[in-house]
Amino acid sequence: MIIASPTDYREAARRKLPPFLFHYLDGGSGAEQTLSANVADLNQVALRQRVLKGSETLDLSAEWFGLKYNLPICLAPVGLTGMYARRGEVQAARAAAGKHIPFIQSTVSVCSLKEVASQCDKPIWFQLYVLKDRGFMRDVLQRAKDLGAGALVFTVDMPVPGSRYRDPHSGMSGPNAEIRRMIQAVMHPEWAWDVGLHGTPHDLGNISTYLGKATGLADYIGWLGNNFDPGISWKDLQWIRDEWQGPMLIKGILDVEDARDAKSFGANGIVVSNHGGRQLDGALSSARALPAIAEAVKDDLTIFADGGVRTGLDVMRMLALGADGVLLGRAFVYALATAGQKGVENLLALLEKDMRTTMVLTGTKSLREVDSSILAGDHAGAR
Repeated sequence: MIIASPTDYREAARRKLPPFLFHYLDGGSGAEQTLSANVADLNQVALRQRVLKGSETLDLSAEWFGLKYNLPICLAPVGLTGMYARRGEVQAARAAAGKHIPFIQSTVSVCSLKEVASQCDKPIWFQLYVLKDRGFMRDVLQRAKDLGAGALVFTVDMPVPGSRYRDPHSGMSGPNAEIRRMIQAVMHPEWAWDVGLHGTPHDLGNISTYLGKATGLADYIGWLGNNFDPGISWKDLQWIRDEWQGPMLIKGILDVEDARDAKSFGANGIVVSNHGGRQLDGALSSARALPAIAEAVKDDLTIFADGGVRTGLDVMRMLALGADGVLLGRAFVYALATAGQKGVENLLALLEKDMRTTMVLTGTKSLREVDSSILAGDHAGAR
C-alpha cells in the first residue's frame, strides 16, 4: 500500500503482522476509553494560524541534559519490539541514531542492551520498571551504565498490569494461545520469514542475561506478572537515584502532586504518560494532564509527553501544551513492522515535514517559540 502519511503505517502493520502482535501493540486496557481519549483530545488542540511571518529558516532542534538533538522526539520504550521486525530494537536504534534522536530501550526488549549497543554507534537511553526482583534491577542498571546509556527512564505507572481484554481474544494469552499464535504466523508468511524464522532468538535479552537461560513469550507474561510490585513507594526507590548519576526521567506522571514528588525525589525530568492507555482506563489523556503539570514544574524539570502522538502536528501540539520533548511509541513500531529501519527513517522524515509545515503556518521559526502562545480556541492560555 502507499505510505503518504505517518498514520498509513498502522494499516500496513495490521496487514503484515499476526493478529496477536498487532492487537498487543494497538490495544489498551478496559474499554479503551483512555486509549481513544489520548488521540481524540490531542486532535482537539487548535493552533493559531498566522500569515506573513517570514518563517523561511526553521530550527527544529531540541536540547536536553546538555546535549542537542535534531528533533524534539524520542523513540519510546516498547516491550517486544524485536518481535515486530527482525532484531527490531537494533533496527529502530539505528534509525534513531541516523536522525540523531534518542532511542529508549525497554527492559523487556527482545535484543539485549549489549546487542543493541554493539550494533548502534550512538548511546541509547534505557527504560527500567519497578520490580520485586531487586537483584535484576541492580544487574541491568549496572549493565546500562557500563554500556554508556545516556539516560534512565524509570517507569512507575505499572505496579500491576492493566486489564487488557484484547489479548485473550487475539491469542497473546488465554486458552491454546501457543497453537493459535503458530497458526497465525503461518497465515502471515512475510512476518514468519522475516521474524519467525530469521529474527531469532525470540528471547527476552536482558532477562535471559540475568537468569542465565533462554526466555520466551511465556516468561514475558509470567515473569513480569510475578515481579510487579504494588507496594512500592518513593522511599523504596531512593537507592536507584543514589546509584544512577546520569539524567533520570520518571515515566508515568499524570498528576501535579506526583510531578512535584518526582522533583523532590531528585529526577531530572518526567514523562507525562498514561502508558498509552494501557493501565488505568478512564485516566486523563496526556494532552489534558500536561498543561497543569507544565505550569507546576516546568521551571524545575524537563518534561516529555506521550500518548496519542501520530503525526508531526501532534508533536507540535504537545510542545505547545508544555512538553519539552515527545516520546513516540506505537507510531514508530507500526513503521518498523511495515518496513524495518527504512520504515522508521521514512516515518521520521514524514514527521519532520509535518512539523516544518506546522511551524510555517503558525509563524514560528524555532521550537523555542512553540508554547501556549500558539494555542487557539479553548486551549488558548492553557499554561
